[in-house]
Amino acid sequence: MRIAFDVSPLSHEPTGIGNYIRGSLAGLADVAAPEHEIVAFAPTSAEGLRRIPQQVAGLPVTLKLRFLPYAHHWRQAWSLAGRLGVERFLGPVDVLHYTDWMFPPQRSGLRSTMIHDLVPLHHRDWVTGRTYSMHTRKYRDAQNCDTVFVNSAFTGRDVVETLGVDPARIHVAEPGVAPVYTIEGARTDLGEPYVLTVATLEPRKNLGVLVAAQELLDGRFLLAVAGGAGWGEQPALDRPGIRRLGRPGDEELAALYRGAAVVAYPSRFEGFGIPIVEAMASGVPVVASSHPSLDEAAGDAALRADPDDPQAWANALREAVDRRDELVPLGLEHARRFTWRRVGEIMLVAWESLR
Repeated sequence: MRIAFDVSPLSHEPTGIGNYIRGSLAGLADVAAPEHEIVAFAPTSAEGLRRIPQQVAGLPVTLKLRFLPYAHHWRQAWSLAGRLGVERFLGPVDVLHYTDWMFPPQRSGLRSTMIHDLVPLHHRDWVTGRTYSMHTRKYRDAQNCDTVFVNSAFTGRDVVETLGVDPARIHVAEPGVAPVYTIEGARTDLGEPYVLTVATLEPRKNLGVLVAAQELLDGRFLLAVAGGAGWGEQPALDRPGIRRLGRPGDEELAALYRGAAVVAYPSRFEGFGIPIVEAMASGVPVVASSHPSLDEAAGDAALRADPDDPQAWANALREAVDRRDELVPLGLEHARRFTWRRVGEIMLVAWESLR
């Protein structure tokens, strides 16, 4: 097969979705080569021309990028117009797999997409207007797809119930854990025990409950916040006992996980929640929000706390540290099941079954 794989979101700094795209592409290349050709493509900006080759370096894929000024607007116009199939850009393809920023037209072959979550439909106030516009248009196109991949069974059920997609077209491909996240390696020392949380700073990530919980712990832990600048109303993080770390690279983040007393993930809604299993793979106890969207990432290896209850978080953080010797082995065992190669296998089997 000749598989066209949209990598346009890799033109920006990596987020959870960008990491999934890169990881799933690597997993697919691992299982598909050399029998199948993978064409990683993107109409992109000057920044994308620089970033995307770095992100896919070393993968056995054919890279096809086209520079377009105002690339976002061109991608949206191309998707909405429904004309000039992707074949004009790439030549004939057997599969077109698109991700988050566009839903390009095609003349033939299987049509495939990935849906990470339906947050824009359920909580419009948790996303920007641009995100709402892009994603809701893409969601409508899911009905036209032969395969719809989701990163959790929770999201799969949501796609069936909310979008009306045929359950037979849904394929659960839970994210993998990158090899850098391991118990062995450097450990960050921030000068005192710290609770680490990893999230882009935006309302859905619910960092306010951790700020309140940290105050209830009377200075027992520093609260370390790793993540890029987001948008919207944020809790006051510029105060004693809280350290903002910005967006760390993979090696730096792995060291931060290993050095933490506990990792906290208080999000109100996720497609999966990959920092939970990254932390477990790094040998750290985890406390996660009790929202059901995090059930698969947490498994039976994380403590859970009500995302609206600071006292519950304070209690759970204390308990996680006290039960470290019990929780760490459970987390390591749970995290082993999540691999990018497995994601690639799920994708390839789904497409081959329809050929």
